[in-house]
Amino acid sequence: MAIKPGLQLRLGQHITLTPQLQQSIRLLQLSSLELAQEIEQALSDNPLLECDDPPVGAAMRIAADGAILSEGSPGGAPAADGPDSEAGDSDAASAVTGLDWGSTRSERDDDDEGPGAWASTAPSLCEHLKSQLAATTASPRDRALVQMLIESLDEQGYLAASLEELLAICPPEAGVELEDLATALTLLQSFDPPGVGARTAAECLSIQLALLAAQAPAATDAETFQNARRIVSEHLHLLAARDFPKLARVLEISEAQVQEAQALIRRLNPHPGVGFSATVVDYVVPDILVRKVRNHWVAQVNPDVMPRLRLNQAYVAAVKQERSKEGVSQWSSRLQEARWLIRNIQQRFETVQRVAQAIVDRQHGFFTHGAIAMRPLVLREIAEVLELHESTISRVTTNKYMSTPFGVFELKYFFGSHVATDTGGAASSTAIRALIKQLIGEEEPKEPLSDSRIAELLAQQGLVVARRTVAKYREALKIPAVALRKSP
Repeated sequence: MAIKPGLQLRLGQHITLTPQLQQSIRLLQLSSLELAQEIEQALSDNPLLECDDPPVGAAMRIAADGAILSEGSPGGAPAADGPDSEAGDSDAASAVTGLDWGSTRSERDDDDEGPGAWASTAPSLCEHLKSQLAATTASPRDRALVQMLIESLDEQGYLAASLEELLAICPPEAGVELEDLATALTLLQSFDPPGVGARTAAECLSIQLALLAAQAPAATDAETFQNARRIVSEHLHLLAARDFPKLARVLEISEAQVQEAQALIRRLNPHPGVGFSATVVDYVVPDILVRKVRNHWVAQVNPDVMPRLRLNQAYVAAVKQERSKEGVSQWSSRLQEARWLIRNIQQRFETVQRVAQAIVDRQHGFFTHGAIAMRPLVLREIAEVLELHESTISRVTTNKYMSTPFGVFELKYFFGSHVATDTGGAASSTAIRALIKQLIGEEEPKEPLSDSRIAELLAQQGLVVARRTVAKYREALKIPAVALRKSP
């Protein structure tokens, strides 16, 4: 069968992004600080651009928690209080944070130098452990294994991966066996801080108890040490729940002995690596300032983040006068790039302001009453109003911050899922979390509200929320369970 050549005509469409459009999209998704770096780079590369503005955020710097920091004091104390911040951990050790554990390294080292001075000089956990490893007499092979374990630790000092997982990534030609890793782990767990390299909270506390018993055997009787070891290794959940009567029954000891063991355990640190974590001060420069003007909330672009770029008129005049000379085409291209950049930056801030104002118009209850009045909102709703694509709204709301009467929030904060009400309407999940926080804040310390009771109280307000949903929101707010909130 002979093959005959032929021609076919096909119609198709494709979109080609011009360099100007590509730049516009890229600038739109940058944060204010990233935009400042981009502009600084453009000023150094293109002599046709000039700007005499101060650095971004020089007039007002706001910490990530909403606190306004004094000018020129990046590590200074906040000038105003921001919103409440909740701290908590989600691991097994967090279940017993209500036991008032002993001071961490960061608390013991507190002095008058300020947090920034300490953070600049304190070594990281990895550096601290490697310095101890260098002082040992271990073989080069064992040192390599211990170093691998050190690099696998999380911020709290726990071994994030199992020995089996670490063995799987070892090269076969090295001939590493599981026993070799176990030996290396034993060496690592002998380092300071005590408990480092543990795989569970129980193991971490057990290591510290063993070290404490070896260092001060006479300070506490052996029976108390034995009871403490049994509690942390077998019944840590009962200790977290403060169920002392059940602990006494299970261990077949008196409640007084349980309390003595608890006092010993409270001297331990379930997060040995936290004190060595590098303190990173996260600054946020709000892109939008929300103010009330004639009983209406208005979103305005923060003037401190708006660069006032302009063309260098001397260079522009020179380019226009020398159009016929060789090499002018290069400068003409630079001139076009400068004009594109100025236009795209202006368009960026106009788009951010439009999106922010649309958010403010739909979340006006929040700016008056706080998070408790937040309504459900999705990207599609803003996109339809402004006649923009959802992807554009997503770029605008990422890493852009708004200063409100209740603190500084990312624009994405104002978007959230909805929860059904008994009237057939919907309530924002953010508002539900705010209500839960309010209810728990007003509860009696001796009779805290359970998740089921909170769900009942929400139902009385017309909000249909399941108990497990309340538990999920409570955990997201870093609020402990009812047993841990109950006062003795």
